[in-house]
Amino acid sequence: MLRKLAIAIAILAGIFAGIFWILTIPKIVSRSELGPHTADLENGRILFHAGGCASCHAIPKQEDKSRLGGGLALPSAFGTFYAPNISPDPTDGIGAWTEAQFVTALKEGTSPSGEHLYPAFPYTSYRQVAVDDLRDLFAYLKTLPAVAGRTPDHQLPFPLGFRRGLGIWKLLFLDGGKFRPDPQKSPAFERGAYLVNGAGHCAECHSPRNVLGAVIAGLRFTGGPNPAGRGWVPNITQQELKDWSEPDIANLLETGETPEGDRVGSSMAEVVRSTTQLPAQDRAAIAAYVKSLPPVEGLKPPRKHEHHEH
Repeated sequence: MLRKLAIAIAILAGIFAGIFWILTIPKIVSRSELGPHTADLENGRILFHAGGCASCHAIPKQEDKSRLGGGLALPSAFGTFYAPNISPDPTDGIGAWTEAQFVTALKEGTSPSGEHLYPAFPYTSYRQVAVDDLRDLFAYLKTLPAVAGRTPDHQLPFPLGFRRGLGIWKLLFLDGGKFRPDPQKSPAFERGAYLVNGAGHCAECHSPRNVLGAVIAGLRFTGGPNPAGRGWVPNITQQELKDWSEPDIANLLETGETPEGDRVGSSMAEVVRSTTQLPAQDRAAIAAYVKSLPPVEGLKPPRKHEHHEH
């Protein structure tokens, strides 16, 4: 009897393991899916700054933000992640990646080696960016300096180092990933929505997360604990920005100054270093979209964070 029970348990375990393995197969974008394309480097440059790529991937504590050697530590409730080298270095960066592998990383969160990427890399937002825009971004990145040097391995407790389990996380939280324009809105508004929700990945910082690290859908843009580990990121819905005009928001993205004359600090200062490089019409488009966000009351920051820096 015990032998039969053990066999039955082993069979069930094998079935469940097989189902798990199938459900968590990393998805890829093949070269044949991309089609012909002529890279637009200026568009790639704009997307680079819209995404604030240098904020995470530039070598920490150096002024040249085009040297994307990575290494920035990103502490979280799950452990410490390190931003990777995304310079064109063929050994330590993405210089040996194909275009399809780059698109796969940003659309599906899958590495060139076929492993799931941790969502500390916000492919949850980047997957909304059009494929040809990602191809332009890839082409632009390849014009930047190659930087040698490997970044540290992520410091994660067991069993979070088992990447295959991220396939379940993706099943739960990774949506269809296609930006859906609203034909009732103006082209400028739609451009802002596209940049904020896609390349800009604003909700990744300006939203609270659940216990599994996913953005809480009903509280998008309402602020929350700083994903970098210190401070509180503000609510940017009309709950908090009702007295800000669209020009106020656009001006902050250009100068880092609030309507009250204060200056943004912390990680937002790094964001502004990028948004100031955007065309004025893109900053205005972002402002129009942010100003449209309906008021939603978010979580209350702990008392020590009440006087946060924007």
